[in-house]
Amino acid sequence: MNPLRHLQPELESGLAALDLPRTLAPRLLDYLALLDRWNQAYNLTAIRDPREMLVKHLLDSLAMHAHVHDERLADLGTGPGLPGIPLAIAKPGLQVALVESNGKKARFLREAVRQLGLGNARVLESRAEAVAEPGAFDLITARALDRLAGILAVGGHLLAPHGRLLAMKGPRVDEEVAELPPGWALSAVHTLIVPGLDAERHLVVIARESAA
Repeated sequence: MNPLRHLQPELESGLAALDLPRTLAPRLLDYLALLDRWNQAYNLTAIRDPREMLVKHLLDSLAMHAHVHDERLADLGTGPGLPGIPLAIAKPGLQVALVESNGKKARFLREAVRQLGLGNARVLESRAEAVAEPGAFDLITARALDRLAGILAVGGHLLAPHGRLLAMKGPRVDEEVAELPPGWALSAVHTLIVPGLDAERHLVVIARESAA
């Protein structure tokens, strides 16, 4: 039995608030329990409390789901799989590449993909700039990797001509948008509501100027 099963009602409530099916809760809790167990030995995330992980990792990652479709996504600097693994669980038609250069985190990712049976996710143990799959992805995301310009510097080559960067950010993005390199432009900013999180979150969408 999952040791975090007591969190299922809260997770189901959060999923409902995000307009996601409650039936996703058991697999998401399986991932959370695996992360919690590995975190005690390998320090994969600074958040130690499973309930806090539920809000700040699972629900925060899933808040962007409405803007992700059955596409090819590269999650850069994914760490323990955020937001890539929750999105792969919620969106079976989404093909997710989990890009992570840290060896212990990459080992955890491979184990999580295996244990969860995620046929739509694969692990690339590599720095983002070294991934030799130019133009292979419709989307890239990076939850806590860098500012917008920095993400594009290491991962922009992975995007197809129509591709988009989806970046989770706080309340102010003006300065980062002003730093965008030539050829890239702001496409949209979506306000996100994360159940249980008392903080402003926005999804910033960046595309090539020709596609924005």
